[in-house]
Amino acid sequence: MVLAVTGGSYVRSASVTDSTPAPETMIVDLALPGSEGMSDRALPHPKPSTGAGMIASREAPSDPLPVSHPPSEAAADDLPGSASSPPVDALAVDALAVDAPAVEAPAEPGPGTAIATVAEPSAQAAETIPPVTGEAAAPENAGLPPAEEPAHRVTVERGDSLYLIFKRLGLPQRDLALMTASKPLKKKLARIAPGQEIEFHVDAESRLTRLVHRADMLKSLHVSRDGDTFTFEEIVETPEVSVATATGVIDSSLFEAGLRAGLSDNVIMQMTDIFAWDVDFALDIRVGDRFALVFEEQFKGREKVGEGPIVAAEFTNRGRRIRAVRYVDSTGRSGYFSPDGRSMRKAFLRTPVNFTRISSRFNLKRRHPILHKIRAHRGVDYAAPRGTAVKASGDGKVIFAGRKGGYGRTVIVQHGSVYTTLYAHLSRFSKGLRSGKRVRQGQTIGYVGSTGLATGPHLHYEFRVRGTHRDPLKVKLPKAAPLEKKYMDDFREKADPLLAKLDLLDTTSVATAE
Repeated sequence: MVLAVTGGSYVRSASVTDSTPAPETMIVDLALPGSEGMSDRALPHPKPSTGAGMIASREAPSDPLPVSHPPSEAAADDLPGSASSPPVDALAVDALAVDAPAVEAPAEPGPGTAIATVAEPSAQAAETIPPVTGEAAAPENAGLPPAEEPAHRVTVERGDSLYLIFKRLGLPQRDLALMTASKPLKKKLARIAPGQEIEFHVDAESRLTRLVHRADMLKSLHVSRDGDTFTFEEIVETPEVSVATATGVIDSSLFEAGLRAGLSDNVIMQMTDIFAWDVDFALDIRVGDRFALVFEEQFKGREKVGEGPIVAAEFTNRGRRIRAVRYVDSTGRSGYFSPDGRSMRKAFLRTPVNFTRISSRFNLKRRHPILHKIRAHRGVDYAAPRGTAVKASGDGKVIFAGRKGGYGRTVIVQHGSVYTTLYAHLSRFSKGLRSGKRVRQGQTIGYVGSTGLATGPHLHYEFRVRGTHRDPLKVKLPKAAPLEKKYMDDFREKADPLLAKLDLLDTTSVATAE
């Protein structure tokens, strides 16, 4: 496999050299199972109401962003709220339905993407073309073949697979078998989803000569025939990046305020992830709370094709102003830090589940709803729909995963030598979870249920310090390690211009509100 850089794109090439299989044994149905497609995080959606003080702006791409962005960040998962979802790799037989979200694809590759080069005409050929002068002169591409048009251009529909598309177009199933004889290409061709576009180029005998699968505005797969083998190239165009800013004031919910400020769901979720250790967005939000963001947007020409990360953010909760700046160190590791270099990430999440309400608080004299007697409630119950993902509130090791009396299905995680957390009434555990397995903060460990002594689906969550139960809503959470000293000078140099932008947004939003 070869990686080459061409203009504003990179091209990855590979060759399929397997011998020709028998058609009756190599017909493969390239269908995908239905995509889950839903985030495991939910935000409250109260009825909309009008608000004031929102500003959204876009700056020209020429405005450089004073944050280090290496070509490939080694630890992208350090960034809370991933902007993109992982690709689907499943490949099934028997025409299973494709159920992924629609993506609008461009008709032609963007500028800077080199796919093929047309050779100059030879001297002998030039002699046979008489020169033309004056007003009737030919255009610059005179003597070159006209641009090739695909014989078929198909928009993938729900339930489609390459097998069904080939059959519908009357293309030879043998060609499909040849393409999928190699696992790398077979895996690439499995990633088709509704709304994506596929071009089929054929010869006079209706044999496939070239296939182009456009996954989105920036990514495309080009498959070319060479006898009875197929080669492929993956082309990824580099978008233009511009800096955008937005501010908002909450008068109903964070979600509504974010939409009024022109933010996408993705950017709103990034913001909640950044401040999740300092603000409980289900319990702490108040009317009049404010936010200000500086974030990246990606464009192809004049069309927006994606969003980059938030690079600076401010949230004012009950008069308390919290600021965060994104920093990428020399190893490519990224994270969010306060202006003085303290990590925004704490050792523990405040809440391990996206819940609808707290159904029972920490209470040592609570009357049990099933046993009907006074029984201490040494945790917090978070009511949530059955199947909602439950996340580890901190890094640690699973010391128990199984049934535990009235707790039902339970997971207990040990965090160092001081802290333990307990998650009870789960409907099921995450795949592969078992005692002795290490987990990362935010990793899904199970799903909300009502096993054990429970009146309905909820998570019972306990927080213990040296074996003593503490109220998870009130316990002071330990902080993560600050930025290393060797990076502090570079961090301040890059953070200062971003903090100045937040200062300007503060001034502008207050003036607008007045």
